[in-house]
Amino acid sequence: MRTPLLAANWKMHHTVGEAERYLRHLVELLDPTLNLEIVVFPAFTSLHVAARILEGSPVKFGAQNAHPEKKGAFTGEVSMAQVADLGASYVICGHSERRKLFGETDEFVGAKVQAAWSFGLVPILCVGETLEERKGGQAWPVVERQLASALPQGTLGGPLAIAYEPVWAIGTGFPAHPGDAQDMAVRIRRWLLSRFGPVGEEVRIQYGGSVTPENARDFLTLPDVDGALVGGASLDPDKFWAIAQAAVS
Repeated sequence: MRTPLLAANWKMHHTVGEAERYLRHLVELLDPTLNLEIVVFPAFTSLHVAARILEGSPVKFGAQNAHPEKKGAFTGEVSMAQVADLGASYVICGHSERRKLFGETDEFVGAKVQAAWSFGLVPILCVGETLEERKGGQAWPVVERQLASALPQGTLGGPLAIAYEPVWAIGTGFPAHPGDAQDMAVRIRRWLLSRFGPVGEEVRIQYGGSVTPENARDFLTLPDVDGALVGGASLDPDKFWAIAQAAVS
């Protein structure tokens, strides 16, 4: 059985003080008996706060992004080595906002996944189609291309999670239909098994796209969805905890 993975992607929200209050409250809310893994992704400016407050807690933290090169003249970037040095466990690779707004290619995202493994980080590889691609019958071809570019034939380089995030559902308040999420999770699982064999069964597949406390149960109880990558609703620790409870209820 795969342990559900619930991730809070804060994006460009929360100052250091706000992050500290959030994390302290989240730790207070925790029920350590729940069969659930929780990861928070603060802004870079608050990663040190997460490292301090979450030490000894079952809650893990990660970076929303990192550059695949170990070091170099990349002004404004942060490396996987620097993220790992803070004690982070996870890194998000290829979020649709990074692909769309910052021009990250499938190949560049793949380089990030490989770099994450080399520094002991668990990548959450984000894949998903636009509304136009879905309407054009290209949802699976797009996702398959993104998977193949990031995960070459051979063996997985370490633990991995995949977040299926239909681009048209992110931050819009209009999530995908649970049946669409389940169908895509099944396709991704079959692809993983065909490419990597039994180890593909260990990869957790999340849904991401306007998950809220009100609809979380619809997605988190799907047989082939192993958690969620939560954006806007994760900015409030009480709402995020409500979603976490839906994952195990």
